[in-house]
Amino acid sequence: MKSTGAIRYADTFGRVALPKKLRIKLKIKEQDPLEIYVENGRVVLKKYKPACVFCNSMHKLTTFKGYSICRECREKINAVENKPG
Repeated sequence: MKSTGAIRYADTFGRVALPKKLRIKLKIKEQDPLEIYVENGRVVLKKYKPACVFCNSMHKLTTFKGYSICRECREKINAVENKPG
């Protein structure tokens, strides 16, 4: 993505506001969760999409103790739990 030329400063809490035009272009709405990480010395903001902690699938997820687990992995776990012995 090209630089917008906009300069933003972190406030005393470390927050940085994203320009409205950028939020509109990227379809970032108020209260949308964003994933923040460092990659090659750059801070990256990405729309957060939950995925299974075991296989990274994003389909048919449920949350257990803060972790997302897909149906297929849940079924595998249940099969191991219900196995005799």
